[in-house]
Amino acid sequence: MALYNKSLRSFKKVIPTSDNTNTLYSTEFDECYHSTKDGALNESLNKHIIPAFNLLKQKEKIIILDICFGLGYNTLATVYYCKTNNIKTKIEIISPEIDEDLVKSLKDFSYPKEFDSILHIINSISDNLHYEDEQFKISVIVGDARKSLPTLTQRFDIIYQDAFSPKNNPLLWTKEYFALLHESCSNDIIITTYSSATTVRMGLYENGFLIYEHSASGIRAGTIASLKALDLKLIDMELKISRNKEAKSLKDSDFK
Repeated sequence: MALYNKSLRSFKKVIPTSDNTNTLYSTEFDECYHSTKDGALNESLNKHIIPAFNLLKQKEKIIILDICFGLGYNTLATVYYCKTNNIKTKIEIISPEIDEDLVKSLKDFSYPKEFDSILHIINSISDNLHYEDEQFKISVIVGDARKSLPTLTQRFDIIYQDAFSPKNNPLLWTKEYFALLHESCSNDIIITTYSSATTVRMGLYENGFLIYEHSASGIRAGTIASLKALDLKLIDMELKISRNKEAKSLKDSDFK
């Protein structure tokens, strides 16, 4: 099956979401970049940034992997959250993104007013794929995330697993892909994702991650994964497997 179609990549349209922020619809992946029901900014904050920062123990520096950059909401919402909550921790964010033209266009995208104070960051990323100041260092790596991951030497404390859905972009949700993530994790890793699919949770579990259910008011439930025990609702994957003999992860071989 053809998993990527560059000829369709430029065909996108702006879609409003329920929290009065905008996202885009991708023709290539037949999917919006965010849940229109949860809202683009609301989804980033409540499915990724807030739970990750609440769970991660205090560190002098936090290194984040944002899969994939897209419209940059997760990265930008991280900066916004740190600034509005007076978090002084040094933050480094690395984000693979296959669509360079999209990133280059973001200085013209209509972001929410919450990002007004960081427009200079958006402009720098859009122009240079990079931004850096005394607290934040942000780098967008153009290309396939699976090819970028083995080249990275950082060990990540937080991973925002936010690719297009397993249905439409399965190679960023397979057991083999999660093995790549595992190799890049620090011991304190927190992985956040909007997906609660059994295939996704199985792929993480088969790579040694503990699986937790995450929910917040006004958004659909997602998943948090970690290598260490967390004070969250643990999902008993062995029990689920015993009850569902058909449960399995996605495999690279499924898409050859």
